[in-house]
Amino acid sequence: MNLSQHIFLFNKPYRWTSFDVVRKVKGSIIGSLKKAAIDPSQRINLKVGHAGTLDPLATGLLVVCTGSNTKKIQEIQDAEKEYTGTFYLGATTISHDLESEVIKLKDVDSLDEKLLQKTILSFLGKHEQTPPAFSAVKVEGKRAYTLARKGQKPEIKAKVIEIKEFEISKIQLPELHFRVVCSKGTYIRVLAHEFGEKLGTGAYLSSLCRTRIGSYKLADAIDPMEFSMQLADKQAN
Repeated sequence: MNLSQHIFLFNKPYRWTSFDVVRKVKGSIIGSLKKAAIDPSQRINLKVGHAGTLDPLATGLLVVCTGSNTKKIQEIQDAEKEYTGTFYLGATTISHDLESEVIKLKDVDSLDEKLLQKTILSFLGKHEQTPPAFSAVKVEGKRAYTLARKGQKPEIKAKVIEIKEFEISKIQLPELHFRVVCSKGTYIRVLAHEFGEKLGTGAYLSSLCRTRIGSYKLADAIDPMEFSMQLADKQAN
C-alpha cells in the first residue's frame, strides 16, 4: 500500500471531528514515512483531505484521501449517502441534535405506525432544505456555527436535496430508528426537525451513523486509532 497516494475508509469515532481523523491519520502516515526514509530529518509534505464532513456527534464512514487522490474528493463528496440513526420524538433542540439542550417536550403516545409511515413517505423525492445554523456552511466568509454559538442568526440559503430512500427500521417511542439514502448536501438533523414539525410533536436527531458514500461502505472501514497502531507495529517489526 502506498500511504502517500491512497483512499482510506475510516469509522469516525463519536465526539471526534472529521478534522481530528485527518490530523491523526496524517500524523501517523508522516511518522511511518519518516521511519522508512533514508534521512528521517527530511521534511515530508503530504496532502490529506476528507470527503464529506461528519458532525462530532455522528459516527460512521469518513473517506480520507492522500496525495494525488485528494483530487477525487469532490467526486466522492458528490455521491449519494446512506445513514442509519434515531429520531427522538416529542422534543426539539436549537441545533436539531444533542449539541444543545432540549427546549420543548410533547406527548407522543397518540402516534401510531400508520401515521409515522405516512410521514416518512412524504419526504421522498426532491425538495428544498435549509442547512442548520449549527453547520459548517459559510455565511459572508464565516462558518455558520461560529455565528450561531455567539447567539447570532446567520441567513442561510435553502438548497435542493433529494431523499431517495427513507424507511423505519424500528419504533420504540419516543425513539424512531431509521435508514435513509439521500443526495449530497442533505442534513439529517434538519430532516429530523422537519419530521417532527410534520407530526406536530417536534423531533431531534439523537444518533447518526453514515454507512455508505457512493460505492464506499462502512463495513470496509477501520478505526483511526487501530490504523495508527497497525502502522506503529509495522515500524517496530
